[in-house]
Amino acid sequence: MTPEPAVRRVSSRVVYENRWMTVREDLVQRLDGSRGIYGVIEKDDYALVIPAERDGFHMVEEYRYPIGRRTWNFPQGSHPDHRGGDPEALARRELVEETGLRAGTMTPLGRLHSSHGTSSQGVHVFLATGLTPGEHAREPEEQDMRQRFVTRAEFKRLVRAGEITDDATVAAYALLLLHEENAPG
Repeated sequence: MTPEPAVRRVSSRVVYENRWMTVREDLVQRLDGSRGIYGVIEKDDYALVIPAERDGFHMVEEYRYPIGRRTWNFPQGSHPDHRGGDPEALARRELVEETGLRAGTMTPLGRLHSSHGTSSQGVHVFLATGLTPGEHAREPEEQDMRQRFVTRAEFKRLVRAGEITDDATVAAYALLLLHEENAPG
């Protein structure tokens, strides 16, 4: 028997919607019978790729409007218009789009939730190896994007210095470390 959820939706209304997200406000009821509201951002899952070679990673940097600054992160993105699809295909597309790199091998490292207190969105994390360079195909929103290779030591320094603040990038690195602990040899 499935236990009763701690919070049950009584009603819901969409308060905003665009190509990438829906924001809804739910009237909820708690276990004790009290009621309240809950704001939820519905976003499709996205893919994040760790392009790794030579004891380092290919990173991208761009201006992030919501936080008002440039930051470094692993290539990542989602399908617009709630199209959904295969996470690995999306990861491969994002890698090419943002870096021009093509991966010979794409290893799934896990799936995490982003901002699970306010959003339904998850992230599929992949390790890309056997990289072949090529031309990127960035979207108009990515026209200011920069790309560079960083060593693992520099990656750690960028996290400590607050130049990598993307939670999914740091969490993906943790998944990579766990993967490497279990790798043979």
